[in-house]
Amino acid sequence: MKPRMPDQQASLNILCHSNIPRRSEGLRIVDDGPLYGARLVAMRRFLRGDLILRLRGRPAVPSFRSIQVGVSSHIEGYPFSFLNHSCRPTAIVLTQQLEVRAWQELKIGQEVTFFYPSTEWEMVRPFVCLCRAPGCIRYVAGAKYLSPHLLGHYFINPHVRTLAAAALAQVAAN
Repeated sequence: MKPRMPDQQASLNILCHSNIPRRSEGLRIVDDGPLYGARLVAMRRFLRGDLILRLRGRPAVPSFRSIQVGVSSHIEGYPFSFLNHSCRPTAIVLTQQLEVRAWQELKIGQEVTFFYPSTEWEMVRPFVCLCRAPGCIRYVAGAKYLSPHLLGHYFINPHVRTLAAAALAQVAAN
């Protein structure tokens, strides 16, 4: 049985039919030192659903800088390699459209973040989450290590849902 992620199609429809800027201007990379590293921040206001940037990159092997865009494919590129994780993300990565869209309104100076397990099945370099958001998952290792119930609270890309369904089917077969 395929796990259903609640309200994702409705949310996706809202996001894809909002005002779409033609360029991904209004972003800046800010370096916060060795603990947090560099981050991508909004230099203009983005409304929920606005296109923040397009994912233009090259095929890559899985790394801490790549984004998984398919069951077995990753891409790497600038500036999206500076998108950090948050358990309360400000943006979502739409891997089929190769876009990053605002999941909530972003104000000038606010960091553009996304929920890494929404694209990553199994991470090359897991880490302890420092986001301090209510409901933080604490350890970010990929969707493979999260329950379908927990994943149901987030936007999850189709390739991750496919991998989760296959994992559940394998467990059910054993």
